[in-house]
Amino acid sequence: MVNITYDASGSIVWQDPDTGKIFVYNPGDIAWTLASMALVFIMIPGLGYFYSGLLRRKNALSMIYLSVMTIAVVSFQWFFWGFSLTFSDTGSSFIGDLKYFGLKGVLEKPSIGSARVPSIVFCIYQLMFAAITPMLALGGFADRAHLGPLLAFVFAWSTLVYDPIACWTWNTNGWSAKHGSYDFAGGTPVHISSGSAALAISIYLGKRRGYGTEALAYKPHNTTFVVLGTVFLWFGWFGFNGGSALSANLRAAQASIVTNLAASVGGLTWMLWDYRIERKWSAVGFCSGAIAGLVAITPGSGFVGSPAAVLFGFMAGTVCNFATQLKFVFGYDDSLDVFASHAIGGIVGNILTAIFAQASVAGFDGFTIIPGGWLDGHWIQLAWHIADSCAGVSYSFTMTTIILWIMHYIPGLRIRVPEGVEILGIDESDMGEFAYDYVAMEPELKGVSYVSSAIRRESDPESLMKERHSSSPTGIH
Repeated sequence: MVNITYDASGSIVWQDPDTGKIFVYNPGDIAWTLASMALVFIMIPGLGYFYSGLLRRKNALSMIYLSVMTIAVVSFQWFFWGFSLTFSDTGSSFIGDLKYFGLKGVLEKPSIGSARVPSIVFCIYQLMFAAITPMLALGGFADRAHLGPLLAFVFAWSTLVYDPIACWTWNTNGWSAKHGSYDFAGGTPVHISSGSAALAISIYLGKRRGYGTEALAYKPHNTTFVVLGTVFLWFGWFGFNGGSALSANLRAAQASIVTNLAASVGGLTWMLWDYRIERKWSAVGFCSGAIAGLVAITPGSGFVGSPAAVLFGFMAGTVCNFATQLKFVFGYDDSLDVFASHAIGGIVGNILTAIFAQASVAGFDGFTIIPGGWLDGHWIQLAWHIADSCAGVSYSFTMTTIILWIMHYIPGLRIRVPEGVEILGIDESDMGEFAYDYVAMEPELKGVSYVSSAIRRESDPESLMKERHSSSPTGIH
């Protein structure tokens, strides 16, 4: 039997058998946290639709598939050892141990995140953060990765990258948490880690076929999917940030207010920056800016006031917009700009949080006490946030690169597709299914008479070259 009782108000009461201390879990706090869990869940397929809409028609379904695949893989990983490696209370300052292996003992005891909710509630809520993070990074594989090996990649990456960074940020034993870094909902564990991973993935995979030519100067194939995905993400972000209060209180409400405000300003800012060039009111630009604003406000959502949220949105919409040009400067092919939106956006958010964090805002929940940021005269806070950001970027980039190259030399786990598969599309080659009834290939093939002949490049590249020369009047290959 579970050692709990219920008081007259319906609250759950648990007494620690060792110390005799009594913990009371308010049903409202539990309900808000579980509802927030569901809100974060819907963000993951929303991200799949957002990515899908930005790609070409022939790769549209693969990204939606990856979103639900990631939920499944990380759900098992989190049960198996992910939760324990991240939130065991007997771990090190870098990573936890296997105290809660297989979720053993994860039920009615107070959670490490907050004594206001039991550990089982905290566990399922944090699972959704663990699931969306690798999905963000998977944007780096767009257009040019086999789907099968990504099952192994997600499991390995969650274990070796996400779990340690989340541990040092949110576990009370973590080195960043001990030094007092403020990261309310995942600036470093979620956004900086995934964005840096996407950069490593882009460099490892190399450029797509036709990079730097008109062949890749395409517009998003389905802007409706982009808007729909943004709606799901924006909607879910209220649970992402507001739910991180782990209680139905004023701090959760404040986090929701600044989340919505930063997204709104970020969307308008990005759209206006794009308008100065194209003289068009871009829905894709607005959606990109809204997400950048949401990314930036994530670490500070439980620490900053509403006026600061306007600056968060403006700076994210501006800096992330211009950061999309970094791929042309340094010559990497980040097809969905994951690094620019999430790593750079997360760094912007961490820096601004150190400056604008206020002890009074953190105290809206009635029990959190912090020295604040620069607004409260706590000058060292910025140094810790810069250190935390740099650690997140370097660790995620390095470990992701190691994982990719280890998989590269394991039979069956090499991720990069050959040129023929890239021409045909991931949906056709790896899934045999499509997002639509048909996929127009003619503009992509440009004179290749037979689509399936492109696939023969894997086994007989010389015959494909001869066929291209004989079927093309110009002989261009």
